[in-house]
Amino acid sequence: MAIARPFLAPLMIVALVLLSWMAAAADDGDVLLLVKSTFGDDPQGVLAGWNASAGASGFCSWAGVACDEAGLRVVGLNLSGAGLAGTVPRAVARLDALEAIDLSSNALTGSVPAALGGLANLQVMLLYSNQLTGEIPASLGALSALQVLRLGDNPGLSGSIPDALGRLGNLTVLGLASCNLTGPIPASLGQLGELTALNLQQNALSGPIPRGLAGLASLQVLSLAGNQLTGAIPPELGRLAGLQKLNLGNNSLVGAIPPQLGALGELQYLNLMNNSLTGRVPRTLAALSRVRTIDLSGNMLSGALPAELGRLPELTFLVLSDNQLTGSVPGDLCGGDEAESSSLEHLMLSTNNFTGEIPEGLWRCRALTQLDLANNSLSGGIPASLGELGNLTDLLLNNNSLSGELPRELFNLTELQTLALYHNELSGRLPDAIGRLVNLEVLYLYENQFAGEIPESIGDCASLQLIDFFGNRFNGSIPASMGNLSQLIFLDFRQNELSGVIPPELGECQQLEILDLADNALSGSIPETFGKLRSLEQFMLYNNSLSGAIPDGMFECRNITRVNIAHNRLSGSLLPLCGTAMLLSFDATNNSFDGGIPAQLGRSSSLQRVRLGFNMLSGPIPPSLGGIAALTLLDVSSNALTGGIPATLAQCKQLSLIVLSHNRLSGAVPDWLGSLPQLGELTLSNNEFAGAIPVQLSNCSKLLKLSLDNNQINGTVPPELGSLVSLNVLNLAHNQLSGLIPTAIAKLSSLYELNLSQNYLSGPIPPDIGKLQELQSLLDLSSNNLSGHIPALLGSLSKLEDLNLSHNALVGAVPSQLAGMSSLVQLDLSSNQLEGKLGTEFGRWPQAAFDDNAGLCGSPLRGCGSRNSHSALHAATIALVSAAATLLIVLLIIMLTLMAVRRRARGECAYSLKATERSDVYSMGIVLMELVTGLLPTDKTFVGDMDMVRWVQSRMDAPLPAREQVFDPALKPLAPREESSMTEVLEVALRCTRAAPGERPTARQVSDLLLHVSLDYYRACEKR
Repeated sequence: MAIARPFLAPLMIVALVLLSWMAAAADDGDVLLLVKSTFGDDPQGVLAGWNASAGASGFCSWAGVACDEAGLRVVGLNLSGAGLAGTVPRAVARLDALEAIDLSSNALTGSVPAALGGLANLQVMLLYSNQLTGEIPASLGALSALQVLRLGDNPGLSGSIPDALGRLGNLTVLGLASCNLTGPIPASLGQLGELTALNLQQNALSGPIPRGLAGLASLQVLSLAGNQLTGAIPPELGRLAGLQKLNLGNNSLVGAIPPQLGALGELQYLNLMNNSLTGRVPRTLAALSRVRTIDLSGNMLSGALPAELGRLPELTFLVLSDNQLTGSVPGDLCGGDEAESSSLEHLMLSTNNFTGEIPEGLWRCRALTQLDLANNSLSGGIPASLGELGNLTDLLLNNNSLSGELPRELFNLTELQTLALYHNELSGRLPDAIGRLVNLEVLYLYENQFAGEIPESIGDCASLQLIDFFGNRFNGSIPASMGNLSQLIFLDFRQNELSGVIPPELGECQQLEILDLADNALSGSIPETFGKLRSLEQFMLYNNSLSGAIPDGMFECRNITRVNIAHNRLSGSLLPLCGTAMLLSFDATNNSFDGGIPAQLGRSSSLQRVRLGFNMLSGPIPPSLGGIAALTLLDVSSNALTGGIPATLAQCKQLSLIVLSHNRLSGAVPDWLGSLPQLGELTLSNNEFAGAIPVQLSNCSKLLKLSLDNNQINGTVPPELGSLVSLNVLNLAHNQLSGLIPTAIAKLSSLYELNLSQNYLSGPIPPDIGKLQELQSLLDLSSNNLSGHIPALLGSLSKLEDLNLSHNALVGAVPSQLAGMSSLVQLDLSSNQLEGKLGTEFGRWPQAAFDDNAGLCGSPLRGCGSRNSHSALHAATIALVSAAATLLIVLLIIMLTLMAVRRRARGECAYSLKATERSDVYSMGIVLMELVTGLLPTDKTFVGDMDMVRWVQSRMDAPLPAREQVFDPALKPLAPREESSMTEVLEVALRCTRAAPGERPTARQVSDLLLHVSLDYYRACEKR
């Protein structure tokens, strides 16, 4: 029978629809295969089953694929957390029946395809936690069916939030947190009437919070934290009656907290931390009956803390730290009635301006696990009632002005994990009851006035990890029971009064990373058990009285980064502490270590500071130190090191301080020192360096101190040093420098101390030195051959405290301007050729400041009218005396001393060869050396094995002009005959100090020898 025409058309339409759906279904399978090919990596094999052999609609069984009820079209694609790489497939946009796509928590890169905006049926888009970049496409605003859009946790997603997103009228969740979005929050978002959660935290959004957000009547979560939002908090937000979470923390919001926020009756979480909010804490917040967390920390809130807040029935976190709150901590914060209960678990009020005492009433906060009142101005004692807070795990009362002793009730808090009481004025003993705190992990008592012995019971606190008692008055010995603290990581007993030995049991604390026992009175040796401290990173024992050697086993402590064992009596080798290649600083100053500097120090490529001064180290400076690229400080002064400065140190471009003084180092001062761009101090004094000062030092533009004194350096002072405009100290004294003082010295505008004394410099004093207005400590040009007048400009040095121009050949009058130097404490112009009358203003100085200037008169010297008329004869007499006076006075003292020696030896026969007389002769030799050299046997010139006798012998054996260094600069200049006589006196002194007593002359022989020297000199003077 034929089908009626009226039914034919509908049947054809149905058939066509079925055919199109079947065709589309076939296309969906092809699209999925295309999607698969886009992913570059499938580490979990999620896509392994996606293949063409599955048939027309077999793709509906593929992993992560969801189809409609008919099994024909793809409506859902979930590949979250599959570890997929590659980009978001553009082909997804061809799945036009798609309702949900979840590609979150993968490693996808590239941008969000704009084509996704064509998925008209899409309700859920989850692309969060990937590595997407670029901007959010505005085309997503066309997804009219979209309910959930989450693109957060893509740090490379940038640009602004598209205004078009405000057209997503069905949107309930918008998650764009933890990206790099900028610009303002679009006002259009206020049109999303169905929105329940708006998460825009952790971006770089700016501008004010749009007031239109207050129109989002369904909103439950508003999180805008961690942006750059400015302006005030809109009071209109108080109309969001269903809001449960409000997080505006970590922005730049200003103004007061709107009281209207107290109307948010459903609010459970309020976070306004780290803004610039001012004003008082609104009492209306006490109406938030369902709130569990209030965090207003890190603002500038002032006024008193409303006690009502603590009585909110659901409140567990109350955080108001880092504000400017004043007044006292409310005693009724948790209610005033014992029957009342409080839910408060965390009370954080640190870093405010609270005053008064800690209230007794806090015991009513029985649920408290954390109480932080640190960094306030609280005073008085710690209330014993705190011992009733049995749930307390953290008690932080540090940085206040608390006083008195610790209440014993405090040690009932057996759940306590952290006890921080540091930087107060607490006193008394640490009770034995400390051992009851078996859960205690952190015990910080530093910077108080605790005294007495540390109780043995501390060893029962088996959970202790961090102990800091720095800056108290604990005495007695370190308890051996501390060896039981197997979890101990940090131990600081610095600056106490502990004595006795370090208990070997401490070596059992094998988790220990930081050990600081410095600044005590500990004695004995370092325990051998310390070789077990394999986790040790910082080893601080300085300023004690420890002795003995470093245990060899410590060579295995290979994690040590910082060592400071300075100022003890330790001896032996430094090698056991050089087993690590991780050292950052090493200080063994002022001990008795001997042997060489360990070459193994050079293995620590990150080592920055090496201080080994004041020991008995010998041998050369190891070239291996040049391999330490990070080295900034090298101080090996006051040892017995020999050789030159190793050239490998030129590679240490970070060196800022080099101190090698008081050794026996020799050779030339290396010119490569000028290639160290960070060099701020170079101290090579009291060595045996020779040669010229390298001009390359002028390249060290950051140099603050240059000390080359007490060496054998010759040549001239390089004018190039004038470019060191940062220089504070220039000390070239006691060398063999000659020539003029360069005028460029006057360019050193930052100079604080200038010492060029005891050289052979000649010519005039550059007047422009008087322009060095920062000169304060010293200007010493004494004991040279300077001539000419004293520049009047020196009187402009208003800060100068010590001026020494003595023992030169300066002439003319003393400039009156010198008397006006208001800061001057020491003045020495003696032993020159100055003349004329001193003004009365110089009367405040002693006569010694002007002595030995033949033509000088006036106060404090003799009056100028006292000269007799026989001026010519007087001048001749003065000339004769000045030429011979020094030696004659020396010999007069010698003869008087010999007479005393003879009288003492008379009972033993003055001409015998008894050892007692020989010993007296040895002492006589030392006296002769003292008189001629101007030094004492205890002078800092003599270090290690270099005593006075050996030093004089070495100078006598040296060629000219080095030999002239043996004479006291105060005796210079010496005429040839005078120098010859002085040399003869020293030869007599060396005979008197021979090692074998039998080789020394008798007192009579010494007398004859010196008389011979004296007569020869006298006859020479008569002939003149």
